[in-house]
Amino acid sequence: MAIKFGRPIEMRDAPRRQAALASPPLDLATRLRRNRKAEWARRLVRENVLTTDDLIWPIFVVDGHQGRTPIASMPGVDRLTVDQAVRDAERAMKLDIPCIALFPYTDPSLRDEQGSEALNPDNLVCQSVRAIKKEFPDLGLLCDVALDPFTSHGHDGLIEDGRILNDETVAVLVRQALVQAEAGCDIIAPSDMMDGRVGALRAALDGAGFLDVQIMSYAAKYASAFYGPFRDAIGSAKTLTGDKRTYQMDSANSDEALREVELDIAEGADMVMVKPGMPYLDIVRRVKDTFAIPTFAYQVSGEYAMIAAAGGHGWIDGDRAMMESLLAFKRAGADGILTYFAPKAAERIKAQG
Repeated sequence: MAIKFGRPIEMRDAPRRQAALASPPLDLATRLRRNRKAEWARRLVRENVLTTDDLIWPIFVVDGHQGRTPIASMPGVDRLTVDQAVRDAERAMKLDIPCIALFPYTDPSLRDEQGSEALNPDNLVCQSVRAIKKEFPDLGLLCDVALDPFTSHGHDGLIEDGRILNDETVAVLVRQALVQAEAGCDIIAPSDMMDGRVGALRAALDGAGFLDVQIMSYAAKYASAFYGPFRDAIGSAKTLTGDKRTYQMDSANSDEALREVELDIAEGADMVMVKPGMPYLDIVRRVKDTFAIPTFAYQVSGEYAMIAAAGGHGWIDGDRAMMESLLAFKRAGADGILTYFAPKAAERIKAQG
């Protein structure tokens, strides 16, 4: 005989009691695992789906011909000469990627304090736009509007006595945007974070007859440590003096992002972007829930490099991590993602049917 809770229990009853305790409660009618039992079932109840329509592919262009130069800090990403950019545009079309974003590596000899090369109608970005549109007029092209690829100091705007000039920079950005629109750009994407630039760009584009050119504002762009490989790619890492915290957002702030987005919408932005991506998924969610405007996220170079490097070393399953990270943006509310994984992800999506 055994004693339990002060009462005698016959040993012969123990097996029956143990069996009863091992059985699940009779009222367990809800079993969420039923919907996970097979791939077809998981597909049937899946809440978010990533498609090729969600992808924007950023590429880097460089002077020259028939050249592809690997970027050491971004495994699998190259700087492309214009003719090779056209070939990648062809690849994007075949993969049903709707849009490419263009970023230039400007020769140091062409950089100056004013970023003058940004206003050259025959600069690398404009050359690329014309060449791609000639062969693939139905592919969307997004052009970044900021001066950092063109300045000798690596900042997004003009500098005077160590201070970034807001209104004077906006005037230059307007001229840069008009040059890009004239080349055939579909989406103007100001990434500079100067106050008032979206309204100035919209007024200038409309005044010049570019009524259908869209503006995707880098509305909530944070001063981030995740931009390092990108700065290597465009050649500004070694030229950047100081930092960008006087005009890019403080990573501690969330409410401020909503104010930035609200202002850009009021000034005429058609779409807004949060940058970086995964460290700021909460911002993506708040923006989408608050404004219900087309909302994009940029999976920036540092995010890409971490996944690509870890996958390359076998520390993680790189392909699964890539797809999981992209799906996280959709779950957070993003309508689309700028990502260097775009072609690889698109190939995987199409292979899955």
